[in-house]
Amino acid sequence: MLKQAQYQASRKSCTTVLVGKAVTADGSTMIARNEDGGETPLPQRFVWIEANQPNTYQSELTDFAMTLPEKSFSYTSTPDAITGSGIWAAGGINSQNVAMTASETITTNERVLAFDPLNDAGIGEADFTTLVLPYIDSARAGVERLGALLEAYGTYESNGIAFADREEIWYLETIGGHSWVAVKIPDNAAVLASNRFNIDVVNLNGPDVLYADAVKSFIEQQSQTDVIDYEHINLRHYFGSYLDKDKVYNNPRVWLGHKLMGLDVSNVDPTEQDLPFLVYPDQKLNVHDVESILSAYYADTDFDVYHNETETGTPVYRPIGMNRNEESHILQLRADVPDSVAGIHWLGFGPNVFNAFVPYFANVNDTPAVIRDTPGQADVQYTYWLMRNIAMIADADFDFYQPMVQAFQERMQHAGDLFLAENQLAISVAELTTQNQQMADKYLQAANALLNELLNKGTGRMHLRFPMAD
Repeated sequence: MLKQAQYQASRKSCTTVLVGKAVTADGSTMIARNEDGGETPLPQRFVWIEANQPNTYQSELTDFAMTLPEKSFSYTSTPDAITGSGIWAAGGINSQNVAMTASETITTNERVLAFDPLNDAGIGEADFTTLVLPYIDSARAGVERLGALLEAYGTYESNGIAFADREEIWYLETIGGHSWVAVKIPDNAAVLASNRFNIDVVNLNGPDVLYADAVKSFIEQQSQTDVIDYEHINLRHYFGSYLDKDKVYNNPRVWLGHKLMGLDVSNVDPTEQDLPFLVYPDQKLNVHDVESILSAYYADTDFDVYHNETETGTPVYRPIGMNRNEESHILQLRADVPDSVAGIHWLGFGPNVFNAFVPYFANVNDTPAVIRDTPGQADVQYTYWLMRNIAMIADADFDFYQPMVQAFQERMQHAGDLFLAENQLAISVAELTTQNQQMADKYLQAANALLNELLNKGTGRMHLRFPMAD
């Protein structure tokens, strides 16, 4: 059975961004997500898991256990630094250049859950990446493996999970305890997914949609017409929830993401309950555009978190970049480069408004200690905790500190772009591991310089001061 105390302590609520290869500036596929925790920091690590791990698995949150395939691929991931409540590997890229991010916490409705109840003895976000990513060689294979696991063992929560390879992106949402649906994202489309059921109009009879057998049974049970148009069916209407909470917590994030993708949202209400799942941006998006979306706090809108609060001092709408960002990743699979340098795991620790994302090669045999060995308690020798400290200082006097933070972010964007530009050719695993170490060192050095600047310039603005010195 589900160990509720451990589960609630580790439960995440996130934001997902998907960008098809025809929309990206360089023809890559990108799947990205903010992994958000609670009000207390939940430190994260960046690790590399070697191939052919032990073939037994025991969940730490339920009694679920299973035998895994003998052969597995190596992969990167970002598990929790504090152990005992599950792995929560979050997302990564395996040695076959397949990426997975798991997962986006979503909601379904009571009709679905009565038809297909959640299973407290099943699997969930804490398990998904570990059970799937090491065993797949394509995005579609990820959907098929996870779908089979869900149907066989069930899940105790509702989630959205994304997969990508160099050609395709697939997005899967669980519906009930054992049912699920997945769609292939068109190459010219993008997605902003929040914490509710996101998939809307699909062709259930088409080749780009996969689903559990129970899906059509539920639709037929709930349909108010004898003739069901499966080629233009809105799954959100059948499986989703339409809550007042969505109007302030979920829908505005989708509206904001669409705005930052270059879509005209001037006549769209941010609280709209049926914002589209798939959008088709006219402009090309690069990694830094995705980073901006994952960091967004409604700047330059009437809902700017730092300048337009409610009377209670809270934001009008839930932002994307926020205090509960623990780690964020953009999993990029590049086109027109050798396989060895195709998989790029862009990583940011802590609140995205104040951090910077930098690239790490996935085809390595280790990760740098400053991001691999994050301790459970504060220690600014490690990147996660250093960025947490910077965010606490910079958030307290946003307008004063933000120019310094932005200068740091621009320096790291330039460093990341240069890092990839200089490594376009086939490189050995050992050399890629060394390159990652150099990037981690550069980031830590730049972040420490930023912390030093914040302290030097901010000390004179402390409330506890007196301008006359003896």
